Amino acid sequence: MPIKQPSIGVLLVNLGTPTSPATKDVSIYLREFLMDRRVMDIPFLWRWLLVNGVIVPFRAPRSARAYQKLWSDQGSPLLFHGKKLANALQKSLGEDYSVALAMRYQNPSLSAVLAAFKKAYLKQIIVIPLFPQYASASSGSVMEEVMDLVKQWTVMPTITFVRHFFQAPLFIAAWAALGKKYVEQQAFDHVLFSYHGLPERQIKKSAHAHYCHFNKQCCSAYHDKNHACYRAQCFETTRLLATALGIAKEKYTTTFQSRLGRNPWIKPYTDKIIKTLAHNGTKSMLVFSPSFVADCLETTIEVGEELRGIFKKSGGEKWQWVESLNVTTPWVNCLKNLVLSRCI
Repeated sequence: MPIKQPSIGVLLVNLGTPTSPATKDVSIYLREFLMDRRVMDIPFLWRWLLVNGVIVPFRAPRSARAYQKLWSDQGSPLLFHGKKLANALQKSLGEDYSVALAMRYQNPSLSAVLAAFKKAYLKQIIVIPLFPQYASASSGSVMEEVMDLVKQWTVMPTITFVRHFFQAPLFIAAWAALGKKYVEQQAFDHVLFSYHGLPERQIKKSAHAHYCHFNKQCCSAYHDKNHACYRAQCFETTRLLATALGIAKEKYTTTFQSRLGRNPWIKPYTDKIIKTLAHNGTKSMLVFSPSFVADCLETTIEVGEELRGIFKKSGGEKWQWVESLNVTTPWVNCLKNLVLSRCI
């Protein structure tokens, strides 16, 4: 009896991680990441000089120290959570599917995983960049790289991309389930939704007819004119989550973290907002990071430690960070639904 072969490949793609927390390996990772033209959208020569002459030499040792705190016996959380997630989704979907994890930068590489998919002679490949909100520097980069890698294949399967999933009811439900246990434990003075930031110029490039003004009005609702705007998608994620958790409008704030360099990034900035809130009497804060689906440097270290330190130094007392989705059952169910809704 012939062995049944899967007909649909499911490719989960996250950003990437160094192979170790050593400065050398962190430097290799940062160079690959920052040399992506979608990440640093400046001319190649200036990008190369800035990355290799300024950013990596100064940032790699500091990032390596942070990765050393993040690393565990299992390695990088982004990687081991990703592998467990792929295994859980494989088990949930069954033998008609082949589920694999890849990283946009470093390993497991997109080229290696797609090469294995090519040998499997699949009818369809469903690509899910693990970034809830679409941005050119994240989901866009994954989509471009996948298309570059498969365009030379003789037999082209149907390639289906999940561009974003921040509005998916099961995604919101998965985050709400995580937050609910904290909301039910105590009443917090304020709830913060902190997202990864982007340079303002990248948002402007995706704006419809120069619609984006970086103010409350242009992101106060999600609609046809700002559907491609990362910032608007983040604000919509916050509204959906706040509604699911029953958080009053005046009790929460949307902010952006992880800015780099002197050019303006999308606002409001997380570090400045928490200082203001603490100075104005906020003593307890519940903090979500809904642009990340797995614990990583930006959540565990930046939000869990660095921003907590700023809050407490500014007069705050209770800082409760909500862990990422990682491999929770509601999150696996969300991904399964995304896959099944896109099968041909």
